[in-house]
Amino acid sequence: MIGILFGIIMTKSEAVSWYRIQEMFRFQAFHMYGIIATALLFGVLITRVLKYNTYKSIDGKPIQFQDKQRSVARYLLGGIVFGLGWALAGSCPGPMFTLLGNGFTIFILVIASAVLGTFTYGLLRDKLPH
Repeated sequence: MIGILFGIIMTKSEAVSWYRIQEMFRFQAFHMYGIIATALLFGVLITRVLKYNTYKSIDGKPIQFQDKQRSVARYLLGGIVFGLGWALAGSCPGPMFTLLGNGFTIFILVIASAVLGTFTYGLLRDKLPH
């Protein structure tokens, strides 16, 4: 149900629109930046609530956050790869499934490529800067 709701919100807000994504990458409109900023704000607030209160997962285990090592190369390289994939596909990972659900069957290829990229990362993980 959450996935269906997510798909409806993404479609109605035009966040899955190739034209909206191109406007964002060309700095022609604020629309997508507003959506991203809203998602970021909610993510930060929800993470803060989970981090400083005692909640349990569905398995009954306490939700805990692990600190990550800070590395400029790690985030720079990852951001570049993510951004290039987003620009080439015209969609980031969440809306890929929404677009497939909206009948754009070409996104089967995009999703398969994303899965292959994730698998490749798993194979090369030990050799990459972390």
